[in-house]
Amino acid sequence: MPVNKVVEIFDNTDNLPHWQKGLESYNLVSGTKGIPGAKASIVIKQGRMVIELTETLLVNNLPAVSSALYEHKHMVNTMTNRFIATSENSTRYETEINYTKFIGFVPSMMALLMPGVFKKQVQTTIDRFKAFAEKSQQPTM
Repeated sequence: MPVNKVVEIFDNTDNLPHWQKGLESYNLVSGTKGIPGAKASIVIKQGRMVIELTETLLVNNLPAVSSALYEHKHMVNTMTNRFIATSENSTRYETEINYTKFIGFVPSMMALLMPGVFKKQVQTTIDRFKAFAEKSQQPTM
């Protein structure tokens, strides 16, 4: 799929529920969508657990790079996304997550003893995005 189409799908917040498992809401709370400094409130439900995050857009220069800060009561991280055209109709999606702070005993121990849990969760989300993007490009009958 062409890089501009992949970015269009990725950057459309209406698409988030299709690939962000458990997303209950994504609401802009300050600033202007797509402009660095914009803040959004994100609520994700996983089973009985509800995760509330604040997203602050740091950089938005898609397809080259988009970066955001995510703050939760138990951790802080940054996520950087890049979309690279590998051919006219093919795109590579790269993401990098840096966990900068763990708050509390349990999150700190999980990060120390089971770092693969976080990587697996991110990979699952990337795989869901890929499947959704590919599905959205299929002709409808």
